[in-house]
Amino acid sequence: MIAKPSALRKGLPKSTESLCPECKMVIPARIFEQDGKVMMEKDCPAHGRVVDVYWSDKDLYLKAENFAYDGTGVENPVIPNAKVCPNECGLCQLHLTHTCLANVDLTNRCNLKCPICFANANQAGYVYEPSFDEVVKMLQMLRDEKPVPTPAVQFSGGEPTIYPKFIEVIAKAKEMGFAQIQVATNGIKFAKDPKFLEAAARAGMNTIYLQFDGLKDEIYMASRGVPLLETKLKVIENVRKMERPPSIVLVPTVVKNINNDQVGEIYKFALKNIDVVRGINFQPVAFTGRIDQEERSKHRYTLPDLVKDLEKQSNSQVTKEDFFPVPTVVPISTLASALLEQSKVTFTTHPHCGLATYLFVKDENTVVPLTRFVEVEALFKDLYELSVKAEKSSVKLPSKVKALNILKKHIIKEKVPEGLSTTKFLQMMGTVFSDTSKEGLAKFSWNMMFIGGMHFQDSYNYDVERVKRCAIHYTTPDGRIIPFCAYNGGPTYRTEIEKKFSVPIAEWRKRHGEEYT
Repeated sequence: MIAKPSALRKGLPKSTESLCPECKMVIPARIFEQDGKVMMEKDCPAHGRVVDVYWSDKDLYLKAENFAYDGTGVENPVIPNAKVCPNECGLCQLHLTHTCLANVDLTNRCNLKCPICFANANQAGYVYEPSFDEVVKMLQMLRDEKPVPTPAVQFSGGEPTIYPKFIEVIAKAKEMGFAQIQVATNGIKFAKDPKFLEAAARAGMNTIYLQFDGLKDEIYMASRGVPLLETKLKVIENVRKMERPPSIVLVPTVVKNINNDQVGEIYKFALKNIDVVRGINFQPVAFTGRIDQEERSKHRYTLPDLVKDLEKQSNSQVTKEDFFPVPTVVPISTLASALLEQSKVTFTTHPHCGLATYLFVKDENTVVPLTRFVEVEALFKDLYELSVKAEKSSVKLPSKVKALNILKKHIIKEKVPEGLSTTKFLQMMGTVFSDTSKEGLAKFSWNMMFIGGMHFQDSYNYDVERVKRCAIHYTTPDGRIIPFCAYNGGPTYRTEIEKKFSVPIAEWRKRHGEEYT
């Protein structure tokens, strides 16, 4: 079945469910406009009222709602009779989006001690490190998910590259059929050991998801505790020397009044290194632990803040009008599913989880967002209507022709960048509807750069409706698949899982004599 227009309530004010940051009880919340911002307020009977910024731009918030779709979740939920989200994660039958990208934490050990990290063995007092066989079982759960076997996996941590069987795990994931294998890393091992980097790429690593908080060492000192800029640059240098290099996505954690002045510099750096850097995924900080309102106000950074900073710091090479929510692309997936008669990956995330755009880059001075020469809203509206018709039709060929005609109709020919003809662009887009492998989308991205932002939730801005639609999940050794924002925030399943499958840090050191944990 194809995704349907979302049942989410639209407009402001509205009600939802959230969590008390203190006791984690599910409580009612109100989302409303105040001074052009979208706010969330909630009142716990035991711990009182909490107010926080949900999105800092009301107009962008309302625009995003126009692209909301609901999926049908998974056909084989681990928990089939859940009553309250997020208290019974597994995935359960309440969840509306299949796993589009899975995180597999290989360890909570790290070769850094970052104050803003979700996972830290030293801080936790125990080591979580599933065995190779446990990891394989976790991967198999993802491939067994129906109707869409999880296509993409990200190995994370801690620092995944220090996992003893890191190369073997990547090779196994490749063998199991994951089309996209990426590694979320601080880059230290890839910088120091080019042979290790080569081995990871040969084993099947497609993408390095590189922590990259800015181009000043004082930022790394504040966020990571050590100067790391040279390490980041060395990773890029080492990748550039490879015969068949993986792509690099820069992943900045952005904190207001700490490094939000760097988003433009990071953007410009990516353009200069587009031969190996294929995208940026900005991540506004999610607060862990108890943070008072004054401190949250000082450092809270939302997706509209990001796109406004990018507009200003890029001298309007990209503007807030160029950004659309993640589920905007759902009609491409629904049409591909209908034409190929096979369920395809469909990003039916909540419209306020992320924003993104694609850029056509000739050089660092010639950048044209896709939105400048494609009528985005009209295009995706027509593609979705065609997907509904195609799903009901037994003859698919006319729909494929109609799809290409719709694409052609919504290209603004006079604004197509020099060097990217209308014909070439149509060829790239046409592969999406005819190619059953990831190569179609790879061709689409050629000479393009992805710029996006994903704002993961914390207990202060928690919206249960977002959790139900999460597309980025964690798999666990006890057979569950848990949405990102439930794993790392709210009830914090991470703590439960890691304690259940961990070894006390003193025992680990006694067994292994590790230099760091």
